[in-house]
Amino acid sequence: MKGRRLWASSLDSTKQDGLSGFKLMIVELINPCEQEIGQSLVAVDTVGVGIGDLVLVARGGAARKAINPCEGPVDAAIVGIVDNMEVSRLITRQNLHDFVSD
Repeated sequence: MKGRRLWASSLDSTKQDGLSGFKLMIVELINPCEQEIGQSLVAVDTVGVGIGDLVLVARGGAARKAINPCEGPVDAAIVGIVDNMEVSRLITRQNLHDFVSD
């Protein structure tokens, strides 16, 4: 799971039946210093987030479990809102990739 900042609500007027009742949101990947790194994705909102919220996104099988019992095709799901983020180890250029790679 990665920390991401909610950027905007996507246009979701037409979507697969298994996703009815869920908003599709565009989220921007951030680094541990909460700076946007220029990568974004569309995620299913399972918790009711707002624009600008720092969110936790699950990907793959974990994302599909987050919308259970729905059967929609999901690769990313917003599963939490982050109130505070604290990085407990020194971040260097060498290990920064560990924080931001999927």
